[in-house]
Amino acid sequence: MSLQVEKMEKNMAKLTIEVPASDLEKALQSAYKKQKNRISLPGFRKGKVPRQMIEKMYGAEIFFDDAANEIIPKAYSEAYDECELDIVSRPEINIEQIEKGKPFIFTALVATKPEVTLGEYKGMEVDKVSTRVTQKEVDAKIQEEAEKNARTVTVEDRAVQDGDEVILDFEGFVDGEAFEGGKGENYPLTIGSGSFIPGFEEQLVGAEAEKEIEVKVTFPEDYHAEELKGKEAVFKCTVHEIKAKELPEIDDEFAAEVSEFDTLDEYKADVKAKIKEQKAEDGKRKQEDQAVEQAIKNATYEIPDAMVETQVAQMVNDFAQRIQSQGLTMEQYYQFTGMSEDKMSEEFKPQALKRIETRLVLEAIAKAENIEISDEKLDEEIAKMAEAYRMEADKLKEFMGENEKKQMKEDMAVQEAVTFLVENAVEK
Repeated sequence: MSLQVEKMEKNMAKLTIEVPASDLEKALQSAYKKQKNRISLPGFRKGKVPRQMIEKMYGAEIFFDDAANEIIPKAYSEAYDECELDIVSRPEINIEQIEKGKPFIFTALVATKPEVTLGEYKGMEVDKVSTRVTQKEVDAKIQEEAEKNARTVTVEDRAVQDGDEVILDFEGFVDGEAFEGGKGENYPLTIGSGSFIPGFEEQLVGAEAEKEIEVKVTFPEDYHAEELKGKEAVFKCTVHEIKAKELPEIDDEFAAEVSEFDTLDEYKADVKAKIKEQKAEDGKRKQEDQAVEQAIKNATYEIPDAMVETQVAQMVNDFAQRIQSQGLTMEQYYQFTGMSEDKMSEEFKPQALKRIETRLVLEAIAKAENIEISDEKLDEEIAKMAEAYRMEADKLKEFMGENEKKQMKEDMAVQEAVTFLVENAVEK
C-alpha cells in the first residue's frame, strides 16, 4: 500500500491510498468464491461456473463492489496509522480506480483536529459563590417532605378548594351541541394541576358535592382539535367526591419518621447543612461554566463541518441506545414524537458544536499549562472506579487497554484545566 496526504483548507485532508493490483486480484477472487453459489449459467451446475465465464457474461465489474468493501477497511486503517494526522471525522470514501490488473486507488476525505490559538484565559470574572441559607428555604424543604408524606382523606363537610383531588362527571357543549371527546365520568382531577384547559379547574373551586355547576371556558387558539380552536364552551360538571391532602404535624415525631434524627431541631440543622452543600456545588459548577465559556470566547479556531457531523452522529447513536434500553425502537420513537433523524440531527448540532469547542479549548489550556496526569493519579482514579463497581482495582486495570488508560488521562487533564481556570478566576 502507498499513501499520499494532501492537506486542504478548513482543517480537511485527503488521503490517496493505492493498493497493489495483486491485492485487488485476491479480493476479486474472494468475492467470486462468496458469490459463485448464487450464480448459474446454462451448462454449469450452480457453484461450478468458472470466474472467467461469469466475468465474460456479466462484466468484470460484477465482483468490484465486494472486492472494494473487503480492501477499503483494512487499507484505510493502515493509512490512518501511517499518516500521523489527528483525524476527527469518519472518512468520506471515493473510489478513483478499480480495474483488473491495475492498482486499486481510492481517496478518503477526513477532518483533522483544529489548531487552537488561546486568548485570555486567566483572570476570568466569575460570580461569587453564596452558601447563605435562609430559614424560609429550610422551611420550604421541610414542607416539601411533609407533602410527600401527606395522606389523602375524603372531605364531606366543605366545598372544593384549590389543591383538592375531585372525582367528577363532565360534558362539554359548543353552541348548545355536545362535542366529541368532551365527556367524562368518574374522572379524577387535581385542582390547580393545569391538566384541563385554562379556567376550567379554577371554576370548580367552591363547587359542592353532587350539585351540578356550569363551567365556561374558551379553547386556546393552538388547541389540538381543529374544530374547537378558539371556541367558547360550557361544561356541565358534577363533583361526586372531594379528597384533600392531610399533612403530618411537623414535630419531633415527624423528624424521626423522615430522617435519622430524633428531634425537629436536629433535622432542621441537617436540612440546612445539605442546602448549603448543594449551593456550594451549584456555585462551583456555575463558576466553571462561566470561566470555560469566556476562555472559549477568547480563543480562535476553525472547526470543520465533518467534525461536527461526526459528533452529531455519535450523539444520535447514544440517544438511540438509551431509547432501545427502554424497549423502544427509534422508528417507534420517531412515530410517537413526530421527530425524524434529520430533524434530531439538526437539533443536536448546537450541543455538538459546544462539546467540541469546550474540549478543544480545555485541551489547549492543559497543554499550555503543562497539565499532565501521572500514573499514580490514574491509579487513584481507577481505584475510585473499582470501588464504585465493587471490583478489585488491579482486576479493573487488567481489563483496561492502553487506549482506555490514555483516554482517561486526557479526560482527567481536561477536568484539571477546568479547575485551573476557576482557581485563576476573579470573583465579582
